[in-house]
Amino acid sequence: MISVIIPAYNEEGVVGKTISEIVKVMKKNNFYDGSEIIVVDDGSTDKTSEEALSNGAVVISNPHNMGYGYSLKKGIMNAKNEIIVITDADMTYPFSSVPELLKAKREGYDLVVGSRTGKFYKESFFKNILRKILKRIVEFVTGRSIKDINSGLRVFDKSTVVKFFPKLCNTFSFTTSQTLAYMMNSLFVCYIDIPYRKRHGKTKVRLFKDSVRLLRYVIESSVYYNPFKIFSLLSFLCVFLSVVGFIFSHFLNIRAGYILGIGGLLVSIIVFSIGLLAVLLKQIMDK
Repeated sequence: MISVIIPAYNEEGVVGKTISEIVKVMKKNNFYDGSEIIVVDDGSTDKTSEEALSNGAVVISNPHNMGYGYSLKKGIMNAKNEIIVITDADMTYPFSSVPELLKAKREGYDLVVGSRTGKFYKESFFKNILRKILKRIVEFVTGRSIKDINSGLRVFDKSTVVKFFPKLCNTFSFTTSQTLAYMMNSLFVCYIDIPYRKRHGKTKVRLFKDSVRLLRYVIESSVYYNPFKIFSLLSFLCVFLSVVGFIFSHFLNIRAGYILGIGGLLVSIIVFSIGLLAVLLKQIMDK
């Protein structure tokens, strides 16, 4: 049996359809009895709550908008079943793919993610570029291949995810922070391709602001989970810039370049040393 958590903010007109699809899939695959659908209304100003209730969901309401991650955490904490499925209220994720995700979960994976595919996933060129940049950064931090860093269709255990709640974001970065937490703690993560569908209604994601916030969190997480990797990268960057400075100074006969190059090498040593101290501090904190 499963608990389906759906964060919703002003999803009147579509949340009912989402719930109906979920119920249909549950009944078809014989896991409707004992399961539950929890809609966390994140301060909606329309009739999202009423529509969810009338379609048989359990509704938890936030007095005002608190964020995607906050709503998921609240829904998970109120779930009665151990197996948690999270999805969105806008019909973008096909719940018909969940039985396949649950099968992978039973095979021993700690986190199973629906990896989005199709033309509706790519959307704008700029958004696709941002995704790829963030994906490369997260892959560098974790040292593992990641097909989709922030897909909102996921299956995992309640008892496992609650341990990471203090380190998981309350915003749209919740899914990315969960991926980082699981991978950096050597848990098993599986990706299964799913067809991403056209969104009903307007997106709540603010592209630039949320991307900057996500990038900041990824950097913070890398410092927390694997500080030596990020500091060694910064140290290498300083060395690289110093070498470039030396080369330009040699060919252009600019003395200032030599001074800046030497300064860069000294900074690289300092940054590298800070990285070693950060690793030692993390080891002390882990104990």
